[in-house]
Amino acid sequence: MRIFKLAAELQNYALEQKRAGKTIGLVPTMGFLHAGHASLIDIARKKADIVIVSIFVNPTQFGPNEDLDKYPRDFEHDKALCIEHGADAVFAPEPGAMYAPDASTWVEETVLSKPLCGARRPIHFRGVTTVVAKLFNLAQPDCAVFGRKDAQQLFVIKRMVRDLNFPIEIIAAPLVRGEDGLALSSRNRYLTEDEHRRALVLSRALRAAVPALKRAGYTAAADIVAAMKQEIAAAGGQVDYVEALDADTLAAPTEATSAILLAVAVYFGTTRLIDNELVQVK
Repeated sequence: MRIFKLAAELQNYALEQKRAGKTIGLVPTMGFLHAGHASLIDIARKKADIVIVSIFVNPTQFGPNEDLDKYPRDFEHDKALCIEHGADAVFAPEPGAMYAPDASTWVEETVLSKPLCGARRPIHFRGVTTVVAKLFNLAQPDCAVFGRKDAQQLFVIKRMVRDLNFPIEIIAAPLVRGEDGLALSSRNRYLTEDEHRRALVLSRALRAAVPALKRAGYTAAADIVAAMKQEIAAAGGQVDYVEALDADTLAAPTEATSAILLAVAVYFGTTRLIDNELVQVK
């Protein structure tokens, strides 16, 4: 497995593979890889001749007082997981290799990025779309795999690819949960044992809400959201948001809505967890 630290090295490698007629699959990550990330690599392995995994804690998607410096990192573990799952190359740059000191160009999606996490973290998705666009230019992928756990991110990336005509297939990978139901996340390591136990309310509340939404559709959304907030608060979670939105527009659902994204962001202690369910109502 090749390891690249410099942008030009990765781009040269990718262009060589393309000239040789190989297809490329990209798995963008921020590292501290777990079984959820492994599933993304496995999907890319089945879709492409060459699999590139990026491991980069992207500073431009972190706001002031967020956990950039504390974000967990373990490159040796990540490298071993990538080798185990058949990645051909890892791109692990330092920030200075990705952003010039006087960088002044951004890629920004302006609709789907505004609600949910975007409303709380106003610069977050600008950083995400910019770094992903750069990774697309460097890795030259035919397909890229993103997890459904970060549903809003997935929708924003799909919109960027459509609007900017990137010739890339975006593959949505299933959300992976632990045996106890908690959605896998690199930030789960911040949880104490008690916080982890209480955080299981997220998957329970989401799972219980799905049948009601399927039965009643958007008319039940407000009552379901209110009940979920109450259940989460009773378990000791500090609700950032619980929302039921049209999955195509990320606006309030209407009679025309065919799928509802039921999305939550909740603090347990100082750790912010997100989770979601996508519910077909038509």
